[in-house]
Amino acid sequence: MTRRLAQVAKKVGVSEATVSRVLNGKPGVSEATRQSVLTALDVLGYERPTQLRGERARLVGLVLPELQNPIFPAFAEVIGGALAQQGLTPVLCTQTKGGVSEADYVDLLLQQQVSGVVFAGGLFAQADAPHEHYHRLAERSIPVVLINASIEGLDFPCVACDDAVAVEQAWRHLASLGHERIGMVLGPADHVPSRRKLEAARAAAKATGTKWAEEFVERSIFSLEGGQAATTRLLERGVTGIVCASDPLALGAVRAARRRGLAVPTDVSVVGFDDSAFMTCTEPPLSTVRQPIEAMGRAAVDLLCAQIQGTQAHPGELLFEPELVVRGSTAPPPGAR
Repeated sequence: MTRRLAQVAKKVGVSEATVSRVLNGKPGVSEATRQSVLTALDVLGYERPTQLRGERARLVGLVLPELQNPIFPAFAEVIGGALAQQGLTPVLCTQTKGGVSEADYVDLLLQQQVSGVVFAGGLFAQADAPHEHYHRLAERSIPVVLINASIEGLDFPCVACDDAVAVEQAWRHLASLGHERIGMVLGPADHVPSRRKLEAARAAAKATGTKWAEEFVERSIFSLEGGQAATTRLLERGVTGIVCASDPLALGAVRAARRRGLAVPTDVSVVGFDDSAFMTCTEPPLSTVRQPIEAMGRAAVDLLCAQIQGTQAHPGELLFEPELVVRGSTAPPPGAR
């Protein structure tokens, strides 16, 4: 305790007696000095006294799985702006291959006494991934909001785009153009949004009378290269239309078609998912299913603030309606023109 007082006093430039008065909630200390002492505690990694833990730093962790997919910077921009309007400051935590893990970031955020955490995509959507760090947040009653469909058993408010509606829109669009052999490029088998998309695709194929075959479904990591590899396999099986679980996967599909000497959309039609930045600037411009990023991001911040203030019951999962955006990457299949 004496060592802690000395370190905090040195950090702030006040006496140990002043630090002691702050920690014990005694009067006679200016608000500016009090806040400086509390901030020094957070920075030095010390737990705040029990009576002061409700006064967490006005920081909110924003944990993203990557920044290469433009959808995640887009969410970060919306969420960061909405947090700022509430007097909260986002702490951006981005995972990199071989870098700091999601669990490590959670430990760092807990040390900083954050007011809450928003996860925009992450391990909560993968059934086979580790989830202990989410349970640690729940045990400490840290407000948390998830953006994207979550596995069962994580009792946090969730904001998600309706994957079933998204696939139905994309599938019906390709079917209406005359495509009968429609393929899908999805994420890993344990990825909950991909599972939902797969179930919706089976239903859409039945509803539209298009051919369904499990060999028309390929799994991939969420990257342009993954989309290219998966689409190469699908093209060998004769698909003429492809629905992808993200825009980078769709751009990989376009590249795969071109590497085989096929033209998009003359020979192969491609539909993405997200409508992330610059999809109007690709060649051809990408047909895709748009997530309502602005509405979802603001809803996530509203849910988080309601938890912080203790003013709202758990709403469960909020599903947002997507919108099909038709551009230049889809057309009738060869022979249907």
